[in-house]
Amino acid sequence: MVTRATARKVIATYGKAWATQSVPLILSIFTKDARYYERVFAPPFKGHRGIAKYWKEKVVEDQSNIRFKLIGFWVSGNTVFAEWEAWFNSREKVHRHIREAELLVFRGNKIKEIREYWGHEVEKKG
Repeated sequence: MVTRATARKVIATYGKAWATQSVPLILSIFTKDARYYERVFAPPFKGHRGIAKYWKEKVVEDQSNIRFKLIGFWVSGNTVFAEWEAWFNSREKVHRHIREAELLVFRGNKIKEIREYWGHEVEKKG
């Protein structure tokens, strides 16, 4: 069973890893065999290798000026439901505002599965 304190710490680390674009930091909150579902119908990124590749391509190479804000989270057993927002610039020359709902399944104090459900709005950069 995951505690609220652990869930809060892991979500804060997720936000910090995103804002700082840190691959080692994001991997620190996932089990070595974790599954990361970024799109509902797409296959997951598997394990540290798959998550690192995704993070490098999507976050490190594509995003800048990242801000993260936790809206709230709820814990039930080993499952955490979280909602957050993020703002960033992308290499497509747009500013994105994303709101995400996340389903996080824990093993111990690390995420073994994450499923993202999100929407976004876009502003063109000048």
